[in-house]
Amino acid sequence: MKSNLSIQSYGARCLMLVLVSLTGRLYAQSGVQQFVPFSSFLESTKNASANDHMTRAASRVKDAAAFAEMRQHILNLYEGVQVDHSFVLGSSHFDCVPVAQQPTARAFGIKSIPAPPPQSLLTKHSAATPAAEHAKASDEFGNPVGCEEQTIPMRRVTLDEVTRFSTLHDFLAKGPASSGQAKTLRATAPADDPTLNHRYAIMTQTVDNVGGTSTLNIWSPDVNQDLGEQMSLSQEWYVGGSDVSTQTAEVGWQVQPSAWGTQDPVLFVYWTANDYDQTDYPGSQGAGCYNLTCAGFYQVSSQGILGAPLTGSIAGDVQYEFAASYYLYNGNWWLAINGNWIGFIPGSVYHGGQMSANAQEIQFGTETYATGGVWPAAGSGQWPDQGWSYAAYQRNLSYFSTDGQAIPDTLSAYQPAASCYTTSDPMTDDSGAVFFYVGGPGGSGC
Repeated sequence: MKSNLSIQSYGARCLMLVLVSLTGRLYAQSGVQQFVPFSSFLESTKNASANDHMTRAASRVKDAAAFAEMRQHILNLYEGVQVDHSFVLGSSHFDCVPVAQQPTARAFGIKSIPAPPPQSLLTKHSAATPAAEHAKASDEFGNPVGCEEQTIPMRRVTLDEVTRFSTLHDFLAKGPASSGQAKTLRATAPADDPTLNHRYAIMTQTVDNVGGTSTLNIWSPDVNQDLGEQMSLSQEWYVGGSDVSTQTAEVGWQVQPSAWGTQDPVLFVYWTANDYDQTDYPGSQGAGCYNLTCAGFYQVSSQGILGAPLTGSIAGDVQYEFAASYYLYNGNWWLAINGNWIGFIPGSVYHGGQMSANAQEIQFGTETYATGGVWPAAGSGQWPDQGWSYAAYQRNLSYFSTDGQAIPDTLSAYQPAASCYTTSDPMTDDSGAVFFYVGGPGGSGC
């Protein structure tokens, strides 16, 4: 279906669109007051005391035992890791970790990088590539931004951020206080379920697949934690299994100040092998986690900085976006950002479950989380009928069939919190590519 909401043809929109390269090219001014070398960070973590961190104003840590688990988790992440170069983006330090020393390499015994999927899968089906902004050569402390060959940028996980959560389980969860409650949207998850506090507006299709692709429009919805608002995101889900056996591979952008220390949107990946059940920590057992905060995602390229702050689009003006694709190849769920395979979720993460073979559902859209009865804006905060350059969108939507063919999605809207968030109908642009608008202002009674 085409409509007056249609994404403009590339020739007409090229001056308004920037495909973000996600290597630190777009980020807000740093909130870091002092550069902390990796060795100093590690030493201070080893010597940290529960009493010191639990008495800080921002601390939400449950008790001394919870603090000890958090501290040990961080030390395990960096056990044996040698870092020669670090830099700052936004409010976070990033350490250039040797590929073979990242958490997933050590936890899963990965000794060599498997071959990625064919590049032809992406050059044909990923987004067109308007010019991206140039990288800053250095951060404000004079450190070169970016990592050398054979190293990957790993956002530093600190006690200051982990102790903003009650437990390590909560820190690793998809949203605060996740504990065995499904956060992928299914028809059996009513919008008013008080145990979830997650709200959605998505497009969905039930179809056997080995991944798919979308180009996501980036925005910076305000998340006011004083009101109990916690999280707002736009993402792709690839889902297999059901109920407690639900498994996913996910990617998108998210605003969650408690997790990232910023109101800026950040690039994230997430996965679960057991319906997000954090009661069986560690995360490598199946609960899942963001980015490299536990063993589960193996990064091979320095070209995608997971957790890097992004610049949101400007209403009526420039639109920032990035393309993301998953593809199950030789047993691993490979992720591409803007046409570059940056890493994969090892198939063994799924312990022989449905996602070891294929996904059964695809979902694209927004998700929010709140604890106080008021939900944050989703997307741009505008309703979908505001259209191009005002409403959030995802475009170039397709899935990979089990025989590897890219097929335009046939989508159905699912919007159980329609008083706060909706989607447009699925539409096609001038080239025949599928897209939709999504979002809303949030508020109470969602």
